[in-house]
Amino acid sequence: MKAFRIHGYAADPVIDTVDVPRPGAGDVLVRVVAASLNPLDVKLQRGYMEAFFPLTFPYTLGSDLSGTIEAVGDGVSGWSAGDRVVARTAPTSGGALAEFAVVPADQLVRLRDTISFERAAGIPTAAGTAWQALFEVAGLGAGRTVLIHAGAGGVGSFAIQFARQAGARVAATASGDGIAIAERLGADLVIDYRNQDFTKRVSDVDVVLDTIGGDTQARSYEVLRADGFLASIAAPPDGAFAKAHGVEAAFVFHSSDAVRLAAVMDKVAAGVEVLVDRTVPGRDAVAAFHHQASGRARGKIVLTNGW
Repeated sequence: MKAFRIHGYAADPVIDTVDVPRPGAGDVLVRVVAASLNPLDVKLQRGYMEAFFPLTFPYTLGSDLSGTIEAVGDGVSGWSAGDRVVARTAPTSGGALAEFAVVPADQLVRLRDTISFERAAGIPTAAGTAWQALFEVAGLGAGRTVLIHAGAGGVGSFAIQFARQAGARVAATASGDGIAIAERLGADLVIDYRNQDFTKRVSDVDVVLDTIGGDTQARSYEVLRADGFLASIAAPPDGAFAKAHGVEAAFVFHSSDAVRLAAVMDKVAAGVEVLVDRTVPGRDAVAAFHHQASGRARGKIVLTNGW
């Protein structure tokens, strides 16, 4: 089969021909129909996440996939060959950007016929991260206000929609055509971060979802109300800095969870849009990876099984 792999940190990704993996006990073999890239894939390739996710090389990139079950390993019940599924593999395992992938059976979610494989592949990490950050970590609820940075990105696009569904007021930062995207997804206020200072446009915010880090994270404390909450998926916040501003802050380390994934899949089935930047065949994985690394993607980059 074909697999999109790296042979070391900072090594250029390549498409290799490798053996089809075998499912072990408790695993299933999935014939991948679609998979998506995430910023995490770039960070893993560059070695930025080695302390958290040490990789064994050669390493097949990708954690988000959809497809059909090809075979089941020993001890697996409730799943059969041909079942439509969506899943997120552990970052240290990867394996999604290939023609076949081994996935623990307890990480599978059944894919409804009303959701395409391509849409499904764009959901697990981005939507799961948005949900975990907003509700499980920051406790966002109805009537509260949230500022979402990079509202036209993969995580931000889901966060806007989830927050609106929860009855929250939503402000988002964006630029270029991302402004219209964030507005279409439901943001009450969209701030053009290239031409406007977000600290002058919003105040007394209950929750900030930081997807940028750096100076953006530091300045976000200025817009939070007392006892507000900053949830960052970009970089661990400075606890002392947060305390000095009278707010709480936490780094959201997204964890694979089939129960959470099933919940966000229900939201998508009920009308949440999966924002897709582009859909390309697997043979174009190198170009797709470089586009992901550029930081200019509007939503998800999805690769289909056209190797």
